[in-house]
Order: sequence, then structure tokens, then C-alpha cells
Amino acid sequence: MVGHVLLLLVAGVVAGGINALAGGGALITFPALMATGLPSVQANVTNSVAVFPGVVSSVLGGRAELAGRWYRIPAMMPACVAGSAAGCALLLSTPARTFELLVPFLVLGAAATLFFQERLRGLVGQPRTQSPRRRAVTLQVVVFAGAVYGGYFGAALGVMYVAALALVLDETLTHINALKNVLTVTVGAVTVLVFAVFGPVDWPAVLILAPAAVVGGYAGAVLARRLPGRLLKALIVTFGTTIGLVFLVRAFT
Repeated sequence: MVGHVLLLLVAGVVAGGINALAGGGALITFPALMATGLPSVQANVTNSVAVFPGVVSSVLGGRAELAGRWYRIPAMMPACVAGSAAGCALLLSTPARTFELLVPFLVLGAAATLFFQERLRGLVGQPRTQSPRRRAVTLQVVVFAGAVYGGYFGAALGVMYVAALALVLDETLTHINALKNVLTVTVGAVTVLVFAVFGPVDWPAVLILAPAAVVGGYAGAVLARRLPGRLLKALIVTFGTTIGLVFLVRAFT
């Protein structure tokens, strides 16, 4: 039991720091929760609730970048809330075995998205050449699809949102990142509400992970000025790929 507490404390601090530096911290906390003996669905639900405080802090930290862009948010909220609820319902209503079979591919996909983050951003092209109607429809599809993913699993959601929004919005990546923070906190709020009422949340694990992640996030913000981003990203991708392959072998054996 003491070993599990220490594992979650370390995982929470590391994940919080990783989220502040590069994103992808859920690839640390999710397998840590499973290592304590939680079933995959319960580990995923608990993880979604535990990381929420750190997501809120990211929005508060990016308020300045949202200046003059708050007008975009109301139009995105219905699709974001609906997608999040749909993802949560999908997770809670489908057999646990289905989730266990999908998890390896979701983890590997999250790791791949992080690895190809810059290349995906390079596909931005010229959103301004699209018609306003096409941009509006595409934006709603992107927001909804990302929210479904976030409600169902959520690891690397922020990275995926940044890459996808950059294909649609004619904004700088700094402003897109701020909008992404609002979307991820909305997804997080919906998942917390749904899972707190209907999900098998392991609350003691949440009480350990959440404050540890906040501490790690603060430390990560300080380290962000000193630690090479490429090195950190390589470590996360390697870890995520390894975990995904382990889950893959476990799921099909």
C-alpha cells in the first residue's frame, strides 16, 4: 500500500511537470494507476478526474493569449460538451474488454501524435483560403471529435487539439494553444461531472495524484526554461510507445 502511494505521488509530480513542459502526462499516470491494481476502465476514469486541477491552472495561465478571442469560445462549447458526454457514455456503456483492446492503439496513437507534433503543425497551410462556411463546419467537427476522444480516453488530447485546430484557424500557435486549453478544461469538467456520478472513480488515488500533479506542474514551469524540449519529448514518446506495446501484448495474450 505504501509502495502504491509513493508510485502515485511520483507519477503525479512527473506527469504534472511533463504537462507543463510538453504535454502527454497522462501517459505516465494512467499506467501508474493500472500498476496499483486498478482495472483499465477504472484507471482511466480516475486519471481523468485526477488531472483536472492541472488543466484548470493551464487556462488561468493562458488568459492573456485569449484577449480578443473569447468570441470564438461560445460557438465551440456545444460541440465540445456534447462530444465529451458522448465519449464518457461510450466508455461507461461498452464492455471493459472493448476498452482494453482499444487502449494499446490509443496509447500508441497518442505517442505518435506527440512524436509527429511539429510535422502536423507544418500541415497548417493557409486556413484563410477556405470559405467561412467550410471553416466553421470543419471547426465544429474537429472540436466534437476531439471531445469524444477526450471523454473516452484523453491522453495527449491537448497535443491533438493543437494540431487539428491549427489546420482550421488562421491564428498563431500561441493563441491556438490558449483556445486548446479552454477546450480541454471543458472536456475535463464534463468528464469529472459524469464520472463523479456514474463512474468507478478511485477517490483515494485522486487525492494523491491531483495535488502531486499541481506541484509537478509548478516545478515543470520552472524547469521549462532549462530542460531541452526535444529530450523530454523523446523520453515521453519512448515511454508511451513502450507502454502501448506492453498493453498490446497483454490485450491479445
